Amino acid sequence: MKNFLLALSSGLLLALAWPTYGFPLLLFFAFVPLLIAEFNLRQQDQKPGAKVFGYAYLSFFIWNIITTYWIYFSTGFGMWFAVLVNSLLMTLVFFIYHKIAKKVNFTAGATFLVCLWMCFEKMHLNWEFSWPWLNLGNGFSEYISWIQWYEYTGTFGGTLWVWLVNLVIMKSVVLFLQHQDKTIIYRGILKSTLLIMIPIGISLFLFYSEEEAISEEMEVVILQPNINPYTEKYYTSDRKVGELLVKLANEKITDSTQLVLAPETVFAGGTKLDEFEYSNSYYFGKQMSIDHPQVNFLGGVSFFNIIKDEKDIASQSNYAEHKNFWYNDYNSAVLLNQTNSAQIYHKSKLVVGVENFPYQSTLKPILGDVMIDLGGTVAMKTTQRDREVFTLNSGEKIAPIICYESVYGDYVTNYVKNGAQLLAIITNDAWWGNTQGHQQHVSYARLRAIENRKNVVRSANTGISAVINSKGEIIKRLAYEEQGSIKAKVKLNDRKTFYTQLGDYLPRIAQFLALFIFLFALTRRRNQV
Repeated sequence: MKNFLLALSSGLLLALAWPTYGFPLLLFFAFVPLLIAEFNLRQQDQKPGAKVFGYAYLSFFIWNIITTYWIYFSTGFGMWFAVLVNSLLMTLVFFIYHKIAKKVNFTAGATFLVCLWMCFEKMHLNWEFSWPWLNLGNGFSEYISWIQWYEYTGTFGGTLWVWLVNLVIMKSVVLFLQHQDKTIIYRGILKSTLLIMIPIGISLFLFYSEEEAISEEMEVVILQPNINPYTEKYYTSDRKVGELLVKLANEKITDSTQLVLAPETVFAGGTKLDEFEYSNSYYFGKQMSIDHPQVNFLGGVSFFNIIKDEKDIASQSNYAEHKNFWYNDYNSAVLLNQTNSAQIYHKSKLVVGVENFPYQSTLKPILGDVMIDLGGTVAMKTTQRDREVFTLNSGEKIAPIICYESVYGDYVTNYVKNGAQLLAIITNDAWWGNTQGHQQHVSYARLRAIENRKNVVRSANTGISAVINSKGEIIKRLAYEEQGSIKAKVKLNDRKTFYTQLGDYLPRIAQFLALFIFLFALTRRRNQV
């Protein structure tokens, strides 16, 4: 019962620490109860593996279900799959640590756990079942004054920080229980306090001393049409949507406005890629700049392209059985103005089960077609290799980041490496209703601003649309389920931070350390703290 309560405590502490309602200070000792339970079992039970696995799964299941329950409002199957599988993956990481910890000393075991966890988070950013929503560094997204140094480390710096403090506290507690010496507790409190406060102190210094690097300033109008995706989006013509967007834009456009931003797939009627110039989405995008030729329109369009040559069929292509043809389906961003031809970028970080079928060649013969229907066309999306940067008619360079892509730190740096001076996020967060889902999503966008020291403009179909400065502060926002627009002046710069240039270097280092300790452990016998 004692170990059960310890595992339960860890799960609850992790959940209570998570944005946007939680207090991230709890992250610094949330793993301690589970670590102590594992240590107790390792020392007292000859075959503790099953119990360690069970208690770890309990902790991670509680954390996952409380923080990501909102997926249920778009898909019950998707929610249970994400919660159960992600809990299992976290448990496997902890279980592998348990096996290695029995054979090495505390320092080596702790180092292995930190490194293995970072490798797990990095895997979650890159494999086809990608789900990095609960990567530990995301947990500080509402307390941006604590993590200004993410411009050097990215969110993996936060992961490292959390684990270091937890392990220092856990070791102090274990040693105190073994030796009953209060000085051990005092030293542990001092060490953990310093480990927490020094990074916060450095961050506060950066926060108050940071002056935004400005190459120029630009006026932006952000549109929030508030179209319900379940009852309106796929039953409203692109013409009616276009008329609404023009109306919302005209409420705020001035002769100084250079960019009008609209949400992901706001034109959802399905437009043939090679006939885009004859579509309603093209016409109304152009309409934004009829009276204001300096204006550029950036918004989302649902494209498709019928494949006429079988040689062009690829792994992401779809077969329309009822019409007997192959086609590619795209979730795209377009930039339109009065002077240049259309610029198009295809979303390339896809939502698992909704926009892509992971490991299709292996799983489809077993599971059949289990793509999740959220309205519109149920199809694999076709991606592109490079992170396209849009160039406005006046020369400014904008990153078109579509929805889920904004959760990926290293991925977003590629836009900046390609010259982006401003991060523009277009998204549709209405699938989850008025839950923590859309609130967490906009909160994570603040991390991208800090990592790259770029302003962020965000257009969300039903909210939350926002303007974020390079410190991660939300300067303006439009509330959820409110129709309207935001006009704001944003700052552009050409700066490339340490993290922008090197990306996720911490997990790259971690994978070598984890492999070294793993191989070393194979030759060792059991050790104690």
